[in-house]
Amino acid sequence: MTTTAADGGRPKRKTLDAYFGAPAGKKPAKSPRAAPTEAPKAAPKKAPAAGPAEDQAAEPAELDASEYALELETIDASWLPHLRAELSKPSFRQLKKFLREQHEQGKQIFPPARDVYSWTRFAPLDRVRVVILGQDPYHGPGQAHGLAFSVRPGVRVPPSLANMYRALKSDYPGFAPPAHGYLGGWAQQGVLMLNAALTVEAHKANSHAGRGWEHLTDRAIELVNQRQENVVFMLWGSHAQKKGAKVDRKRHLVLTSVHPSPLSAHRGFFTAGHFRRANEYLAEHGLEPIDWAQLPADEVDPLAPSAGASR
Repeated sequence: MTTTAADGGRPKRKTLDAYFGAPAGKKPAKSPRAAPTEAPKAAPKKAPAAGPAEDQAAEPAELDASEYALELETIDASWLPHLRAELSKPSFRQLKKFLREQHEQGKQIFPPARDVYSWTRFAPLDRVRVVILGQDPYHGPGQAHGLAFSVRPGVRVPPSLANMYRALKSDYPGFAPPAHGYLGGWAQQGVLMLNAALTVEAHKANSHAGRGWEHLTDRAIELVNQRQENVVFMLWGSHAQKKGAKVDRKRHLVLTSVHPSPLSAHRGFFTAGHFRRANEYLAEHGLEPIDWAQLPADEVDPLAPSAGASR
């Protein structure tokens, strides 16, 4: 999985082989922590103290520095300590084994390895204000980069995202839909765009569903639910609604609607008013609303040394 000509001057992305090699047969090395990224410009929120059950769930597990190179190098430091226990489970190691086998069989996997956890870097845990749940990454070349519903600059806007822009236009008549589908501008404001499965085989939608990613992404949702307050959860379609069923509706705002897919959007998505309702709720709780029009086309790589200057 290397960059294509369309990637222009972006840093070359590591292949799955670089990260999903065979587990090291040695004692676990001391695990380095992912370097924290500069926080996006959003109103900070004080996270409530974790309860006993949460403390136990967040207990750091020792991770082998070679077997877990991808996770240790690319998961943001705000998320990593709370995900270590899940990452160390046999089910996650089985998932990594599956991904290694897929690579060995010559199958193309999206997104590129370094982007699998980009959602953690764009939206650090303590900065999450809105959660939008997706199902799995886009499975066409050059599309997926780790944020649900978002595609890289230069890629045609997918139909579901085009419908999201149309709904935004309904909420805010002055909104001018951009000619691209890159949603990094939302993510940098604390919009967590999370897919249930974080990888997919090329041209095979949902091909990695049920392989183990769901346990990790359930934990990510649980963390936001437990540690943050007054977050807006946008649950579009039955799949997202089932995944977000345990969100505390007294602590957060949960907005549900049909999926923005062309197959269902006409059944109420365009008039649901979710983007406006989200901002009204945030403002009511003293939080900075999301600037939904802030969608620059320039791609940001949160791992790049210069990324902080542009965030």
